[in-house]
Amino acid sequence: MAAQETQPTQQLSVSNGEVSSNGAAPSGQDAQTVATAQDPQQQQPQPQPNAWQVIKGVLFRIFIIWAISSWFRRGPSTPDPSTPAGAPRLPSRNLFPKDTLMDLYVYISEDEIFTDFNNTEALFWYQQDLVYGDWSTGDLGDGCYEHYQELAISEGLKQNGSVYIHIYFTKSGFHPDPKRKGQYRRLSTVHTTRMLNKYKRRKFLKTKNLLTGETEADPEMIKRAESHGPVEIISHWHPNLTINMVDDHTAWVKGSVPPPLDQHVKFDAVSGDYYPIVYFNDYWNLQKDYYPINETLENLPLRLSYCPLSLWRWQLYAAQSARSPWNFLGEETYEQSDEDQDSVKVALLETNPYLLGVTIVVSIVHSIFEFLAFKNDIQFWNSRQSLEGLSVRSIIFGVFQSLVVLLYILDNETNFVVQVSVFIGLLIDFWKITKVMDVKLDRENKIAGILPRLSFKDKSTYVKSSTKIYDDMAFKYLSWLLYPLFGCYAVYSLLYVEHKGWYSWVLSMLYGFLLTFGFITMTPQLFINYKMKSVAHLPWRMLTYKALNTFIDDLFAFVIKMPMMYRIGCLRDDVVFFIYLYQRWIYRVDPNRVNEFGTSGVDPSKDSSAQPGAAETSAAETTAAITDKSEGEKKND
Repeated sequence: MAAQETQPTQQLSVSNGEVSSNGAAPSGQDAQTVATAQDPQQQQPQPQPNAWQVIKGVLFRIFIIWAISSWFRRGPSTPDPSTPAGAPRLPSRNLFPKDTLMDLYVYISEDEIFTDFNNTEALFWYQQDLVYGDWSTGDLGDGCYEHYQELAISEGLKQNGSVYIHIYFTKSGFHPDPKRKGQYRRLSTVHTTRMLNKYKRRKFLKTKNLLTGETEADPEMIKRAESHGPVEIISHWHPNLTINMVDDHTAWVKGSVPPPLDQHVKFDAVSGDYYPIVYFNDYWNLQKDYYPINETLENLPLRLSYCPLSLWRWQLYAAQSARSPWNFLGEETYEQSDEDQDSVKVALLETNPYLLGVTIVVSIVHSIFEFLAFKNDIQFWNSRQSLEGLSVRSIIFGVFQSLVVLLYILDNETNFVVQVSVFIGLLIDFWKITKVMDVKLDRENKIAGILPRLSFKDKSTYVKSSTKIYDDMAFKYLSWLLYPLFGCYAVYSLLYVEHKGWYSWVLSMLYGFLLTFGFITMTPQLFINYKMKSVAHLPWRMLTYKALNTFIDDLFAFVIKMPMMYRIGCLRDDVVFFIYLYQRWIYRVDPNRVNEFGTSGVDPSKDSSAQPGAAETSAAETTAAITDKSEGEKKND
């Protein structure tokens, strides 16, 4: 059996319509066959990707296409070992000239190496008199031909076996069987092979109600999970496949073809020329349209299409399947990458082209704002000398929130890239702790007498100001609301939601609570602003960039299909920011107030040039004014 490609299992969706090369569901008898093949287990609901993940996937693929184009402009890559040192490498030519008349042979077999050319049952499709590089023939006048047939399923295939498709293009009058003397010619035959079925991972999460021990999972699937383990590799089928022959006559030089195109250009060892490029195109076959091959199926529908393909479009498809630079991430990362690609494909197929163009432009602006918000946030905390007016408790709570999110995504085996990004965000939050508190190593009071203990102490600029009093007061009022909500959510999660264990319950409960009510933790800063009657201490540049990103997320959330909780989350962040704007409007700028950089709007040179007597008089008047105030006014000040 060949090396198995593993992809995560998804539930099959069936819709009315004809099978096409874009991955649509089969119609008629095909739909009936597909319906019988559905997995009896309801898969665990997968979280829908947000808008930024979809657009980021599009931008990443644009970058890959640009990288491929830049590789074309580079010089020779690895030298050809068969060429003598210093010998010039001559350009080669296509062994099939333009308008070559050729025949197509398609064999389907369970053998990876096919030799049984006399077996008529293995011949799936025979098409005569195809013209290489012709774009005007075919049923629709686009150079494409199509063949449909249902394949019988053997017992080996039902037991997770493999089935292969063998493609042969021969010049007209020749045969692909090497045993036929006079009818076979090596330079007139193009051959390629591929596995038709795809192996995908099906993960079974053994969840249960922690109080009753009951589960809603299918008992049959529970037994199957106990016998096969939590991860099972199952053979899947898709009824569509397109064979593309690339219309290319580039004078490639052996050893100088840029990657990943060098994986497809095959040179003849004797003549030095290259064979026509035959490409199996399944780009538009969505992962959700694959269904498992099991005992309930009697036949497998297969609609095979042949179409010419331009060199430019082939480069795009080859860039999509280029995975070699990311081999260190493992197969599971590829599975998650295919899931992300499905979101991009659906967006390309179902979104209006003008709206898609606007979305891409706005997403670029979103990424710029995200970078600027990150940069200004770092600059603000790095240059901050005073903590007056800032909620230190909110910073500490943010570290706890980031830690919960990281542990939750690790427990649920989320995308590796997401794990890295959340981990980096957690490190930044830890760095902020060193800016808002004095962190030192206590070598006198060691842990177990061996390890030094970390000591945390509030900075003097925070303790001596009224900010600490307002911060404690805000969190005291906040606890009156948060603790009851937290207790109710914990009881609800324990009673009505299934979990893998108590650890998973704690993480999912904390994560769900923070996702639902986490915005409340932004309110202490509003309370401090209200008490101080000032917003000059806030990082307004960072807040502005984050608010613009939130508005863009609002646009994406209502243009692209998103979970309702995600839309509500974007809306509530907007409400909090509008309250910040309202406070900025009602608390006017005081030029005498010292800002977050330790400066004020008063010119110090003018103050120093003032007469000493006037300064003393002004100071005396100010002191008298302060002294004459009542105790209540002083406390309010």
